[in-house]
Amino acid sequence: MSHLLTVEGLPREEIEEILDTAESFMEVLERDIPKVPALRGSTVATMFFEASTRTRLSFERAAKALSADVMTFNPGTSSVSKGESLKDTALTLQAMGCNLMVVRHQAVGAAHRIAEWVDCPVVNAGDGAHQHPTQALIDCLALRRRFGKLDGLRVSVVGDIRHSRVARSDAFAFTAMGASVTWVAPATLLPPSLEMFPVTATADLEPQLPDSDVIYLLRVQSERGATSGLPSSSEFAARYGMDLDRLARLPSEAVVMHPGPINRGVELAGAVADDPRSLIVEQVGVGVAVRMAVLFRLSGGQL
Repeated sequence: MSHLLTVEGLPREEIEEILDTAESFMEVLERDIPKVPALRGSTVATMFFEASTRTRLSFERAAKALSADVMTFNPGTSSVSKGESLKDTALTLQAMGCNLMVVRHQAVGAAHRIAEWVDCPVVNAGDGAHQHPTQALIDCLALRRRFGKLDGLRVSVVGDIRHSRVARSDAFAFTAMGASVTWVAPATLLPPSLEMFPVTATADLEPQLPDSDVIYLLRVQSERGATSGLPSSSEFAARYGMDLDRLARLPSEAVVMHPGPINRGVELAGAVADDPRSLIVEQVGVGVAVRMAVLFRLSGGQL
């Protein structure tokens, strides 16, 4: 694996190897000194052209736990504000000694382009509404730790799927691991075509509840124009939000997931987010280990 730009086409065996490596790093993170020298002497650059809390901080935490140095790129205080191109920014960081780049950008394909320009591994930390591969790996690990495997799991992804890179990445990763995926959303929040995705789709959440092992909720991405033509937040919550009543209609072992950030009271009630059947905190918790595994493997490490 020279880059991690997408999970589409990633073989199950490779996904499982990454998850197994992440499990090893979970043990490292529980030590008194949660650090290993695996990437000592390497420099990881985090290039986030979009706002982020969980992804940026967990990648930086992951790099430091592997003993790498971290360069944090902030476009608002960089020469991007003076008109510097994406290519020149990437080549500048490479010239400064960057050994691996983690890129989030609002433009689809940005990480792919950078991977063509530089000589070091590149991780796509989210490109527009296209892909978010490490989030999909995190979700696979969270589910594997809860259920033991993903084979046979019935996953319903609910909400703004049209603008969600997580929905796309999870569809490919979950199905590669043996789960089945249904997208639940009004037509205005689905992609124009489902032909390239290994999913089924419905506009009605209610029939999905008793037949879902996982309800994966997504926020409405107003920053990408998702609210255009939609009903109010309260109407959306009434039709697609997960409240305690809907939670009670899930199978007894079913879980609720969300990639964050959460809009409490819209896609899910606060009581659902804090319920023991919610894996939201676990998703964040395994995120550092998964990103350690990705950085480690891209750098040529072997356990």
